[in-house]
Amino acid sequence: MPDALSWPETGHALVPLVLAAAAVMGSPGPSTISVTAVGAAFGFRRSLGYAAGLVVGTTVVLLAIALGMATLLGALPGAAPVLAVAAGLYILYLAFRIATAPPLDRRGGQAGEAAAPSFIGGFLLALANPKAWLAITAVFTGTSVVRSGGWLDAAVKMAVLTAMIVLIHAAWLLAGTFLSRLLRDPLWARLTNVALALLLVASLAVPLL
Repeated sequence: MPDALSWPETGHALVPLVLAAAAVMGSPGPSTISVTAVGAAFGFRRSLGYAAGLVVGTTVVLLAIALGMATLLGALPGAAPVLAVAAGLYILYLAFRIATAPPLDRRGGQAGEAAAPSFIGGFLLALANPKAWLAITAVFTGTSVVRSGGWLDAAVKMAVLTAMIVLIHAAWLLAGTFLSRLLRDPLWARLTNVALALLLVASLAVPLL
């Protein structure tokens, strides 16, 4: 056991894991594009619930993959198409919400604010997001950080990838919020929201970038 988790060997092995997670899990996809679009359309504070739902849902996907449930899900006939259709329908609905959201500077008060996407919406999208399953499976199974493998290797990768899930979604949310602060002009805000909504719909055609 002392040799199983030794530094700097394990620390050095974490580098490719973090880089792979940033490149594969952090690339544009339904989850990352949607949190950026929601941040741009609704602002940082009102987007936190949706972003938290994405983080929790993606972490559940990570746990399922760590426990081998992804193999079980793949063995169920029709499960993958149902998840893909569910995710697609919600993404289309979310894209409509983003494209039609009023510009931030025209929301006079709480009563007049358009409702931001909810925690449960983000959570369900994360669970049904095919890119999340493919990307996390590739990163989790493609890298080993503990020489002996087994549960200790899985636990370390779980901890690191959970932190990466939080950081990746936070970074994309902040990017969207930055756009919302730049685009206070109603016309440019509308054009940006529509462009992000179209990009979100386009992400349906690219399950893994």
